[in-house]
Amino acid sequence: MGEIVLHNYFRSSTSYRVRIALALKGIDYRYVAHNLRTGEHREESYLGVNPQGLMPALVWSDGTMIAQSLAILEFLDEVHPEPALLPTDRHGRARVRMIAQMIGCDIHPVNNLRVLNELRKRYGADDGEIASWFRHWVAATFEALETMLATSSETGRYCHGDQVTIADLCLVAQVTNNARFEVDMAPYPTIAAINAACMEIPAFANSAPAKQPDAA
Repeated sequence: MGEIVLHNYFRSSTSYRVRIALALKGIDYRYVAHNLRTGEHREESYLGVNPQGLMPALVWSDGTMIAQSLAILEFLDEVHPEPALLPTDRHGRARVRMIAQMIGCDIHPVNNLRVLNELRKRYGADDGEIASWFRHWVAATFEALETMLATSSETGRYCHGDQVTIADLCLVAQVTNNARFEVDMAPYPTIAAINAACMEIPAFANSAPAKQPDAA
């Protein structure tokens, strides 16, 4: 069996999700950085690992490559069950997946770097317009998510009770990304409180973008 390798970029929110999971589960891995802004993810050396050229990509110890952060998170929960990142009951698992997918499928795809770059290239969007676009799509989901979390008896210290789940990993990574675009978090007190609680956990804090080797 070989080493575990995480191909990622420090500021990628999807990479951040996976770094948190690896840290929570105490899984050692080799950190391999690819700079998305300079196009390193499109080089042949990385396309040989992940033909899609997106971050992150996890290469497991048996050589298996897994891309797409939500798939990686569930894989890690299966191969290393403790601490569990999904509830034991089917309704709880569905709720956690729902919250994770609201962020991972509704916000991230329209706000990731390649989409923002395409807005600049095709339509000449400037920094202000890019930030406005980003904030619009965050609000489109966060308004509903805030209501859902604030009004549900299943919400606790974290998104689902007092157990950290993949929903929290997605939420924290998104909130961290929001700060770069000056998203006002005042309308989302429940989301902000969950984020603050998570950031008290070393696995979240130490996996943050600013603390990664390629952040310098």
